[in-house]
Amino acid sequence: MNRLIHTPTAKFRRFRRHHQHPTSTTDPNPLQILWRYQILDPDSEIVTYWNHVFLLTSIIALFIDPLYFYLPYVGPRNRDRITFHSDFIYVCLSIDKQLAVLITYFRSIADMFFSLHILMKFRTAFVAPSSRVFGRGELVIDAKEIAMRYLKSDFLIDMAAALPLPQIVIWLVIPATRNSSTDHANTTLSLMVLIQYIPRMFLIFPLHQRIVKSTGFVAKAAWAGAGYNLILYMLASHALGASWYTLSMGRQFYCWKSECTKENKAGIVGCIHSYLDCNSLGNPERQFWRNVTGVPANCDARNSTLTFKYGIFADAFINDVASSRFIEKFLYCLWWGLRNLSSYGQTLETSTFLGENVFCILICIIGLVLSAQLIGNMQTNLQSMTVRVEEWRIKRRDTEEWMRHRQLPPDLQERVRRFAQHKWLATRGVHEESILHSLPLDLRREIQRHLSLALVRRVPILLTDG
Repeated sequence: MNRLIHTPTAKFRRFRRHHQHPTSTTDPNPLQILWRYQILDPDSEIVTYWNHVFLLTSIIALFIDPLYFYLPYVGPRNRDRITFHSDFIYVCLSIDKQLAVLITYFRSIADMFFSLHILMKFRTAFVAPSSRVFGRGELVIDAKEIAMRYLKSDFLIDMAAALPLPQIVIWLVIPATRNSSTDHANTTLSLMVLIQYIPRMFLIFPLHQRIVKSTGFVAKAAWAGAGYNLILYMLASHALGASWYTLSMGRQFYCWKSECTKENKAGIVGCIHSYLDCNSLGNPERQFWRNVTGVPANCDARNSTLTFKYGIFADAFINDVASSRFIEKFLYCLWWGLRNLSSYGQTLETSTFLGENVFCILICIIGLVLSAQLIGNMQTNLQSMTVRVEEWRIKRRDTEEWMRHRQLPPDLQERVRRFAQHKWLATRGVHEESILHSLPLDLRREIQRHLSLALVRRVPILLTDG
């Protein structure tokens, strides 16, 4: 009698190199068996589990990257920002080094998962396109063919997403440059984060489709699916709020720089752009310039008669967001992004500044797209929770109307109601007959035997005399 041996799909697939002799008696190293001589099945449990883990890691990484935008703040480093006096206006930018170290630590951990994802794709088999004529197709398990296909397709995007560009810029590139001012560091760092944020964001879409293709869903429970879409919406709000904050810092520095240039042209007082960096606070010439300059008054966002227009960035300085603690400005910027993304930026009053208007147009477009997607996906997920209940309620209403129309006796009506309630408690509205008919015969018999055995065990044993 033939015996079928079922191998779990989570195991590796074995392949043989051409130069290896088939009768070799030397025992290979276990690490070589794991890496050099094994290939992963794309439909295996390991790959499916890793895709879920990497999807969660990618979302966390997309949350960490915009935190670099909160590094610059208005005021000196050694100032207690909790006891900030609103009447005194600081005219310099600083970088929060402690926050930079903390963000770098967590982002480096996230980068390790991106590197592991690249290694996984180098060892994952694929279905040959030429074999997809009938059925699933033939798996290609040769390591060289897998590597060549991966290098020609998704390797560049994955590598661009895995590179630690912000860490290199903030800790190596900026300190080595001559112009290492806070504004220059903020601009360079923001540009690197924004460039790498795009491939990291686009990695989620094929990964999401791959999970749905292999398992049929991203989240098993309907409430988890609704929460997943809500998290993506909050992530977009977080990115917009952080972008608004770093653009506010750039707008403030632009005002200081413009007024400083005007003073130099007028010959009133010598203004050097390095004075706008808090690293120069100990310079005696800078202290003299601070006592006679008009830059703080001409760039005060609280002044209603100010000729320089801050537009949508004025709240960052009117509400002292630029000089607050990290948790305070983070929550304020998150609320700013969520509020304007939900209202499509309709409450924003912009100036004639080109970059400001482009930013507001992007908020409106992104808000429209994400709101439509969020409402549609959450409505689908939440309705799937109550679809069985609604079907049962309609069926019960139709049954009540039919019994009244046929004028059934009250005792029969009560028995019908009890049967309907018992069937709902047993099946939860699932049509078991259709499910059983779609299964193979041997599996159907096993399930029916299990169901019948459960019913028999509920019957008490009747004892008879002798």
